Amino acid sequence: MPLASNFMSFLYQSHFFTTVNHLRDLPETVQPEVAFAGRSNAGKSTVINMLCNQKRLAFTSRIPGRTQHINYFTVGPVSTPIAHLVDLPGYGYAKVPSTIKTYWEKLLSAYLIERSQIRGLILVMDSRRPFMELDNHMIKWFSMTMRPIHILLTKCDKLSRNESLNALRAAQKSITIYQITGLQSKITIQLFSAPKRTGVDQAQALLERWLGI
Repeated sequence: MPLASNFMSFLYQSHFFTTVNHLRDLPETVQPEVAFAGRSNAGKSTVINMLCNQKRLAFTSRIPGRTQHINYFTVGPVSTPIAHLVDLPGYGYAKVPSTIKTYWEKLLSAYLIERSQIRGLILVMDSRRPFMELDNHMIKWFSMTMRPIHILLTKCDKLSRNESLNALRAAQKSITIYQITGLQSKITIQLFSAPKRTGVDQAQALLERWLGI
């Protein structure tokens, strides 16, 4: 069986593992992790579900900003996981109280900088509104770790083909600016659509490389 198929079989066996609301409660696991971050309603939970070929692995709330915890998912059998996918709280929703926003920001930045098991960050952005202020903050936070960042421009099915390509080109220019300013992390980017499965194979292949499966 090809290596990619072996990895896919593990990825499709993903299960919910645990929920964390404080850094002290992070699981004492040794398996590699890939973190998923993004603004509220950017489609982060949908991305995780698509990559794992499941409908409700990650909870997709109709109310942006509802997810307030770090959610862990095992990759592979529950008893012998080979890796973890980590769904971080969505950020940037205006109706969330400022005290909660501040707490989330501290939790996110501390987790991303201090967690040694992280192999990379999947940063989810709505293709119609990429690189907003908090997205840029997230990139700067995580770049201090010198680990790679891969940006998914989601919901590209809501754009025409030309609009999608233009959005990708504009985003690639934004990446170039980051690299010129000396950020240490390698940043890559792609289009992604759950309804049309655009970019799903590409993102799965990237997870395989990062996790070294």
